[in-house]
Amino acid sequence: MATEVLDLAQAGEREHQAADAVTLLSCYVFLLMLIPSPLVFAPLGSAGSPATIFAVVLMAWYLLSWLHPALAPARGRQPMRVLIILFGCSILASYISLNRNLLTTITQDGADVGVILAAGWIGVALLIADGTEHLDRLKKLLGRVVIGATIMSGLGVIQFATGLNAANYISIPGLSNQIPFVDLLSRDQLNRPSATALDPIELAAVLAAVLPIAVNRARFAPPGARLRRWLQVVLISAALPMTVSRTGFTALAAVAIVLLPTWPRRDRRLAYLAGLGGAVMMYAAKPGLIGTFAQLFAQVGSDTSSTSRTGAFSAAMPFISQHPWLGVGFNTFFPQTTFFTDDQYLHQLIETGFVGLVALIVLFAGGFLTALGARRASADPEVRDLAQCVAAAVAACAVSFATLDAFSFNIISGITFLMLGCAGALWRLTRATPLADGGIHAELTASGLSR
Repeated sequence: MATEVLDLAQAGEREHQAADAVTLLSCYVFLLMLIPSPLVFAPLGSAGSPATIFAVVLMAWYLLSWLHPALAPARGRQPMRVLIILFGCSILASYISLNRNLLTTITQDGADVGVILAAGWIGVALLIADGTEHLDRLKKLLGRVVIGATIMSGLGVIQFATGLNAANYISIPGLSNQIPFVDLLSRDQLNRPSATALDPIELAAVLAAVLPIAVNRARFAPPGARLRRWLQVVLISAALPMTVSRTGFTALAAVAIVLLPTWPRRDRRLAYLAGLGGAVMMYAAKPGLIGTFAQLFAQVGSDTSSTSRTGAFSAAMPFISQHPWLGVGFNTFFPQTTFFTDDQYLHQLIETGFVGLVALIVLFAGGFLTALGARRASADPEVRDLAQCVAAAVAACAVSFATLDAFSFNIISGITFLMLGCAGALWRLTRATPLADGGIHAELTASGLSR
């Protein structure tokens, strides 16, 4: 009897901790997605965005929680924890290597900011992977991510239709604009929205990564929430092509390749019809949009956007040859004074060398495979589909990194590590062994307390 009481007390503590973790992470999602990216706490410079500051707090929370038995995160096997820490070690190795030499103030500040940014991303991913103790709580967190993307989409649609960036009029006491907002970017006389992001390409990458999660929530919605969740899918899907971004469409193609083959034939046919219907409506509303996309993909390799990216490889060779293994230092390669790579993998190679590039690629590959492992471990159709959708989101982020120097953009960086953390959380939670009564012992097994 005493043992059962102790088990119940421990489970209650774990449930309270899980709620705290998801609540904290939900606050991070709000700060990340709904506060315009250029708004920062001025004394901290580029590390002063509210989301970055809060992410570092989450990292401290995660580390301190290991010291308290009642708050300690799950301690069992966790492949994503290993891969995330290895990624962090590659950043630290590059930082240590850089500081062997006398640095300019600008370089030192950039390197310090880089460590702060990486610490926040790592803290977010680890807290999700090890601190989310129930699938329902993980779904709640992902639902809030979808809400954030829906609001961004709404702002984007307004900007596309009117040319007005509503985010430019958001003012928060204590925060100032580090980078002036551009009211309107255009391509072929089409407005390109950015919403709360810094750039239309970042907005496209974020929406492509969140869309599969929104689709999962809509497909398995309870009757009372079905209409609202499908409207979220429609709004995100509508806003994505309005960015007039090839990055968004390549990421969306990655999502389709990962996701559609796992759906029943009927659902695949409905998806094809929905895509066709969306294209028809897009043509009816804005005839030039489809033609602009066709022209964009036809000009790949010859337009300035493509040639600047390919030209960056040859321009990067001197930097890579001088520091091949650990790079010039994370966040110390400034495109404004050198050249823009528009490719995070090349950027990572320059800044953290081959060690950092391999760590990043392995992190993406591990996140993708970990999510697929969670799918195989579950017999629940909804959870299996959610795991596949998280894998699709990780794939979308990985593809976006090839045409966007993503770590220069707060929102897509944060979403990437959110999805990687969700892959780890799903992997751990789907390995729970529920008892027949679905009672408290199932939760203890899931959390690693029952050994």
